[in-house]
Amino acid sequence: MFSQIYYGNSLKEWLISILIIIGALFLNKVIILFNKHILTKLTEKTKNRMDDILFRMLQAPVLLGVMLLAIWIATNRLNLDPKIDAFFSKSYQFLIVLNITWFLVRFVNALIEEYIVPKAEDKTTKYLDNTLVPIVRRGILGIIWVIGIMMALRNVGVDVGALIAGLGIGGLAFALAAQDTIKNIFGGITIFTDRPFRIGDRVKVDGFDGFIEDIGIRSTRLRTLEKRLVTIPNYKIVEASVENVSVEQMRRVLMNIGLTYNTTPEKMQEAIAILKNIPKINKDVDSKELTAVFADFSPYSLDLTFIYWVKKTGDVMETPSNVNFEILKQFKEAGLNFAYPTQTVYLDNQA
Repeated sequence: MFSQIYYGNSLKEWLISILIIIGALFLNKVIILFNKHILTKLTEKTKNRMDDILFRMLQAPVLLGVMLLAIWIATNRLNLDPKIDAFFSKSYQFLIVLNITWFLVRFVNALIEEYIVPKAEDKTTKYLDNTLVPIVRRGILGIIWVIGIMMALRNVGVDVGALIAGLGIGGLAFALAAQDTIKNIFGGITIFTDRPFRIGDRVKVDGFDGFIEDIGIRSTRLRTLEKRLVTIPNYKIVEASVENVSVEQMRRVLMNIGLTYNTTPEKMQEAIAILKNIPKINKDVDSKELTAVFADFSPYSLDLTFIYWVKKTGDVMETPSNVNFEILKQFKEAGLNFAYPTQTVYLDNQA
């Protein structure tokens, strides 16, 4: 039975090749368990993190390499049709180069994540920007993939030069059909060069208010104050007015306070003095940028205009609340009454 011929090979030869592939699967399982229970513990004990990175990045490409080697051995020992044999040979060469490229991409990405990203997120580091890192990372990884794919195609006999020339002609037609995509790419480059904001900044753009989570080549992702993720095409950001809230030096607060009409001039001056004294009580209010004036005679009240600035170190929500509490407290102690809409009706009894 084992000597019977099927597609140019005996049943025995087919079974041996299948067992080689099954053995590779079993070997991969052993490698995974060995790495999990032994190598991981050994690398964790070392102070150098390079071995951790290499171990973490090598495992998946090694497992794939074992399977590719097993498939190559299993097919190479069989007497196959020359066309099928040539197909397996070229496929093997192509996949081996892609596997090596995959490892390099994972390794470079791990190095960037381990050493570059923490420095970019450190606000004290001036020569790195967390906006620049994602773009540079994608660029480097993209270049590695392009080189790897070109080498893989060259190994299987593809004329890479002619392919690039053909892509150049096709690229012109593609560019005409993908104008919006190209606009977004140039918009991403503009955002990178002008740097109107960085990752983590709060901005107001195109009707949205939130924090920048990612700046890509095609679009920018913004997390709104409602915790919703908004993806905005880069060209819209370039064409729109962008308000970067995070870089504001101080936050301006405008208050209109109305007092009743029975308030005397002396009491109005006392109210203004209370307002001007607020920075001495609340250190988060800037003492230089402050305005407190008797602004207007409105139909229901004598109006005070109070403009003050919350310092960068102050909480833009908590500070105005504390200021309001202080005004309410001191105005009550001074006998100053807040006005509200009222109406006086005079009756003519002569009729």
